[in-house]
Amino acid sequence: MNENLARKNQIVEEVHKEFSTASFAALAQYRGVDVSNMSSLRRNAREANVRVRIVKNTLARRAAENTDFECLTDHFVGPVAIASSQDVVAGAKTVVDFAKDAADFEVRIGAMNGQLVSAEQVSEIARLPSREELLGKLVGTLSAPIQKLLGTLNEVPSKFVRTLAAVSDAKTE
Repeated sequence: MNENLARKNQIVEEVHKEFSTASFAALAQYRGVDVSNMSSLRRNAREANVRVRIVKNTLARRAAENTDFECLTDHFVGPVAIASSQDVVAGAKTVVDFAKDAADFEVRIGAMNGQLVSAEQVSEIARLPSREELLGKLVGTLSAPIQKLLGTLNEVPSKFVRTLAAVSDAKTE
């Protein structure tokens, strides 16, 4: 097998593996974006556990077969960057935030759960709170009644001690 074909098969396997484990993917047109901006996108994506790849469209189509992202097959046209992640909100935020800063970077379409998501819907997903924020709110909501109960139970002995101190002060006067 020639080296070029082997390398292409390896890329297809890698992208297929990413698609198999991802919950969200977005396609963006990047024509006109310079290398330093693309490097900053990749850096931000890496911090958010989002994978950004630029792959030939024919290889991307082959990689998308038998995954939830097979619906994107017809949209691999022109220069396309693929952003995929397990966290839907993190993936959407990464590409939408970058698109705000880079005028030549345009989110075309996304997909999740085997269904296409328009660019406007990707922007709406990006406005949702992150997983960490939601978990923090959940913990706060679940712990509030317990904290209130503990505060109430702690108030009984505190009030008793304050009453004893007031009686003791009154007797010493």
